[in-house]
Amino acid sequence: MPSPPPARHLLRAKDLVDARFAEPLTVDDMASAAGLSRAHFSRAFAATFGESPHAYLQTRRLERAAAMLRTTDRSVADICMSVGLSSVGSFTTSFSRAFGTTPTAYRASFPPARAFVPVPTCVMRLFTRPAPTTRTDKTAQGKKSVGPPDS
Repeated sequence: MPSPPPARHLLRAKDLVDARFAEPLTVDDMASAAGLSRAHFSRAFAATFGESPHAYLQTRRLERAAAMLRTTDRSVADICMSVGLSSVGSFTTSFSRAFGTTPTAYRASFPPARAFVPVPTCVMRLFTRPAPTTRTDKTAQGKKSVGPPDS
């Protein structure tokens, strides 16, 4: 059976980064997922996707951090740690380089997270359900029938 093209191997590594960006991934971990040596993997990844494996991982982490800054009230330090970074200072520098503003200023440019608090579906159904009505038979004149319908 022929082996899949090299791009398929690289996609395995890319999928690993997308799924586990918050974990302490190394280039060796990504190369193992692709089934390639570290040096060959790094060259092939950069040639295929236009950035190094480490840069791709950093980009995924910063994108996730940006989403969390927009949609949560968690602290910048907490977000930094939850996306797999360990230094708030380097996170702020990297974020500023990627987005052109600090994480705090980025968050301030969006409505507060509490404006987007999700309402559970069961609550939405309760308050958007039509009011219960009793079923009544109507006569041709549009009035309610008092007795059984005429035969």
